[in-house]
Amino acid sequence: MYSASLESGDVPLGHRRRNFMSAIPLDFHIDPAVENDVPLVLALIRELAEFEKLEHEVKASEDDLRRALFGDRRYAEVVIARVGNEPAGFALFFHNFSTFVGKPGIYLEDLYVKLAWRGQGCGAALLQYVAREAVNRGCGRFEWAVLDWNQRAIDFYQKLGAKPLNDWTTFRVTGDALKKLSGN
Repeated sequence: MYSASLESGDVPLGHRRRNFMSAIPLDFHIDPAVENDVPLVLALIRELAEFEKLEHEVKASEDDLRRALFGDRRYAEVVIARVGNEPAGFALFFHNFSTFVGKPGIYLEDLYVKLAWRGQGCGAALLQYVAREAVNRGCGRFEWAVLDWNQRAIDFYQKLGAKPLNDWTTFRVTGDALKKLSGN
């Protein structure tokens, strides 16, 4: 278990708490998701999609997530931040590989903090957890994407030392276009 105890005035990874109850320490504990967490993970994904105004794009089911996260071949990992037993946020990540660096990396697909816990260090704690995993696993990179309209997140990531890759454009192939590209 990874624990991040934030006392009043602590500045985890350059991020300040904005909590009117700053005298009360917040203990975010972060643990890898277990199979019983799949319904919670899907609920958090749906909350994230709603925040990003992309709920119409969520096609994942509990069965899809169970296979991808806990099946014979695990495609991704999830960690969940909690305060006590209450879920505060999650991070979903997976390995990629850099041919230039010659090492694996970690790609953060999703980071989401519930509204009640934003600005209190939970996002920083989740990022720190995944960064620590990257270092412990010998990764050469830790990367993620952010929607260009989410200025609060962009500012937060830059305060942590992250640099935008403005010279890259992300491409995506899905649905029928993916089938066509595959030759099927």
